[in-house]
Amino acid sequence: MTIDEEVRRASLAIREADALVFAAGAGMGVDSGLPDFRGTQGFWNAYPPYAKLGLDFAAMANPEWFATDPPFAWGFYGHRLNLYRRATPHEGFAILRRWGEGKPRGAFVVTSNVDGHFQRAGFDPGRVLEIHGSIHWMQCTRECGVGVFPADPYTVDVDEATFRAVGTLPACPRCGATARPNILMFGDLDCDGSRSGEQHDRLVAWMRTVTDAGARLAIVECGAGKAVPTIRRYSEQTAREPGRTLIRINPRESDVPRGHLSLPIGALEGLRAIDEVLRDEDRAT
Repeated sequence: MTIDEEVRRASLAIREADALVFAAGAGMGVDSGLPDFRGTQGFWNAYPPYAKLGLDFAAMANPEWFATDPPFAWGFYGHRLNLYRRATPHEGFAILRRWGEGKPRGAFVVTSNVDGHFQRAGFDPGRVLEIHGSIHWMQCTRECGVGVFPADPYTVDVDEATFRAVGTLPACPRCGATARPNILMFGDLDCDGSRSGEQHDRLVAWMRTVTDAGARLAIVECGAGKAVPTIRRYSEQTAREPGRTLIRINPRESDVPRGHLSLPIGALEGLRAIDEVLRDEDRAT
């Protein structure tokens, strides 16, 4: 089946749906100018100093650095915080938002991205699950009981040559200990899951209303790869119920279970193609 045929089938599934789930992995941010850290070499291309040290993404995304070398830890996460703050969510976010706002039961976002771009693009924060947390929220490394707090007041200066943070590091507003992002890192036993847990509870409650109503559901998945398959697993599990269709948009790993739809192209290109068909049909009626 050609891409054009899959696009038309995808547009039909979205048009007929009563509710939508937008599932997004790192590939969703590529068109906004964000790195997806695909493979060790891709990570090193984005962060050359770590190549010299032989440290890959999993090694850097480790909470131990906040205990042993906080400026080194905040060099990595401070750079990402600054990058995500500067970047502008691409047009695909607006397309998804418009689709969701046109559905009787709306839409819910499920993302492994920590960049906060769905909220930046105007999505209802009450309809977003950030399963790995968000760089725009922090927690205390001393676990003093302050809970999760916004990163908005904090800035991090990073030496681009060494990728080490310089100057004052983010600190807990309650006890003054070093703060860390409220992100689930590799081997992380100390991540405060209260915020993402509340988001998950809202997703479960919303999904229950969709199921109880017998509503037709389309899952639009963008840029979710197999290296960290959390989003792909969620999409496929959710799509198992009758009356549900998975639309997977991924340029390299677009294979889908039987009966679902695959677009082997980038997120923005795929969303634009589907949206163009929907708009053409609207103009023709």
